[in-house]
Amino acid sequence: MTTNGNGTNGNEHEKGEELLAEGQAMLDAGVEGITGNVSGSGPSPESEPGSVVAGEVAPPPAKLTKADFVSGQEVRWCPGCGDYAILNNVQKVMPELGIPREKIVFVSGIGCSSRFPYYMNTYGFHSIHGRAPAVATGIKASNPDLSVWVITGDGDALSIGGNHFIHAIRRNLDLNYILFNNRIYGLTKGQYSPTSEFGKNTKSTPMGVIDYPLNPLSVAIASEATFVARSIDIDVKHLGTMVEAAARHKGVSFVEVYQNCNIFNDHAFDHFAERTVRSERVLYLEHGKPMVFGKERDKGIRMNGAHPEVVKLGENGITEDDLLVHDIYLADPSVAFMLARMEYREGTDFPQPVGIFRAVERATYEDLMAGQIAASIAKQGAGSLEKLINSGDTWVVE
Repeated sequence: MTTNGNGTNGNEHEKGEELLAEGQAMLDAGVEGITGNVSGSGPSPESEPGSVVAGEVAPPPAKLTKADFVSGQEVRWCPGCGDYAILNNVQKVMPELGIPREKIVFVSGIGCSSRFPYYMNTYGFHSIHGRAPAVATGIKASNPDLSVWVITGDGDALSIGGNHFIHAIRRNLDLNYILFNNRIYGLTKGQYSPTSEFGKNTKSTPMGVIDYPLNPLSVAIASEATFVARSIDIDVKHLGTMVEAAARHKGVSFVEVYQNCNIFNDHAFDHFAERTVRSERVLYLEHGKPMVFGKERDKGIRMNGAHPEVVKLGENGITEDDLLVHDIYLADPSVAFMLARMEYREGTDFPQPVGIFRAVERATYEDLMAGQIAASIAKQGAGSLEKLINSGDTWVVE
């Protein structure tokens, strides 16, 4: 008995020839198609559910559910962390987008939020501190068909990553950018971050923060973001709506989420986000509607010259017709920037705005780049890498 190089019986060669002959016979008969299970689990008998018989059209794929986007990784955030709510909402929204999982990529930097790609059953990239936008830019530019998400925190995005943050936004890449803002460095155990309040006592500022905080929405709008929104981790329904709206926007979409770090900055947003006071102190921005807020829906925002002011409906003949009507499609970002600067503070009348601040259309970076490449090829031909390398002055080292 003879054996071949891999130790199998020589009869395997004869079996291989028989299979090859069968395959050729199918081709000769004009049969097109592949026998196998569409789920990718390998060949299956014709009677197996989900199998595709050669020559038949494959059935449409089953609609994905939230469970399809839950990875097998243990979620390792502190119990009670606001990150859980954000993860849950993103996993719930994903099936509604109708995008195959192999077309989705989550990219993160460093921080508690940056564990996110491990928990999504999609492609993912855990990059380095502050550089997630650079990695995401490369992914989107090289494969524009992908749905690319950047997951970051206030320290990761606005400190070491500030430059990358600004330029990814101004280029208007079709990226979905979610910033978890807990106003603290959580992973490194409680140092102040670029969004920490002035005067705040932390482990690294025992006498109080003397840096003035960055406003993430202000930075995004000043960088010409085409979609800007804000939500709160515990406002589950609203958060899901913002994530889905961002995903459907063509161009860069930036969503800031107020996220509670219950270990190092607990109750940071309770003064306006806690359920019992939220309706009185949060302004939900709705396109095409006057800016009304308050538990009794009796307060509103109107313009007094160039400045906004809070008014009470019914007093001095004030009605909703006197209020500022929200328009997310304004080309001029001035009003969106003004709203981004508005915030609730103890002893003041202004509410904390959440919702979509701006959503405008502009050509995306990857589309403009593809257009330049196509125009160059049409004008000069496809080109040759070898010719390019050997063009101009060359040297031979012997």
